[in-house]
Amino acid sequence: MSNERFAIIGAGHFGSSIATALSERGAEVLVIDSDIKVIQDLSEEVAYSVCIDATNKRALLAENIQDFDAVVVAIGEDFVKRLLCTANLLDIGVKRIICRTMGNNQRTILEKMGITEFLSPEDEVGTLFAERLLNPNILSYLQLPDGYKIAEVVPPSKTVGLTIADLNLRDAYRLSLITIRRNFSTEEDGDEATSHIIGVPENSTDIQANDCFVLFGRSHDIENFIRKNQ
Repeated sequence: MSNERFAIIGAGHFGSSIATALSERGAEVLVIDSDIKVIQDLSEEVAYSVCIDATNKRALLAENIQDFDAVVVAIGEDFVKRLLCTANLLDIGVKRIICRTMGNNQRTILEKMGITEFLSPEDEVGTLFAERLLNPNILSYLQLPDGYKIAEVVPPSKTVGLTIADLNLRDAYRLSLITIRRNFSTEEDGDEATSHIIGVPENSTDIQANDCFVLFGRSHDIENFIRKNQ
């Protein structure tokens, strides 16, 4: 259980997702939005939800916004409203502010205000979608510095039926296999499946068509592994 307290300002799809995920992890969450219907819909999902104008400093102070461990400004299209809200939070002295950005210009302006933490869901989704178009075997990934990434990869066709030892991932491709996520059928007809991590794979582990590798390595090495084994 988390003892941290978070405030989410802006309860659109993005902000609501953050709020419910934090709440499910045991954090105390306050959601702020100017739409009463949105607030009512979230009232049972989080600890507190209030309908106020986040550009009103007095309204924010009334919620003791300065006492929260972090405040996420997830307001969507209205950048002016996002700026005014952020300015209020800075004036109040909120210890940690994370702002949503949509493009480099918005990020630059927020950086000039002193914001150092950002969320860019549109950019992240676009980048992931482009990756999946170029490499359909890559389901998702976490980009790391210096060209490295952790990627969920559908095993290329030539690897199915081999063992982990047969692949020789470390020496042949400079990759590390972190684990395998495997689908298991739950019905006799096989129409439904559940996904489970199989732990640290052994060299004798057979590779199945419904597996998903979790690989660590440089981006070009992951792409090379996929290309050579298609």
